[in-house]
Amino acid sequence: VQLQAYGGGLVQAGGSLRLSCAASGRTFSSYAMDWFRQAPGKEREFIAAISWSGGNTDYADSVKDRFTISRDNAKNTLYLQMNSLKPEDTAVYYCAASPLYSRRSSDFSSWGQGTLVTVSS
Repeated sequence: VQLQAYGGGLVQAGGSLRLSCAASGRTFSSYAMDWFRQAPGKEREFIAAISWSGGNTDYADSVKDRFTISRDNAKNTLYLQMNSLKPEDTAVYYCAASPLYSRRSSDFSSWGQGTLVTVSS
């Protein structure tokens, strides 16, 4: 499956942003989907996961209650709604697809190109 993430940009602290990830190729609904992010000078980290049908979700503690992952299998699109953004959320955000419902980046073989989110204080 090919993935393309978009929707990043510059936002003030406390603001909101919605990222999208468009999928093409293999059947989107056969993949669990995750969002990861990588801040400058830091390793890539897990942010959120959603199961194949969207019935199960999982979040990193750092974004729980602020971010919401969702998917529309009819539109082959993954979303990440980000609210109450903080400067420490500044990073390149990546969507990824896997047959497994997982937090581990090593389980993901398909990655989007990343979209930059910058949160100003």
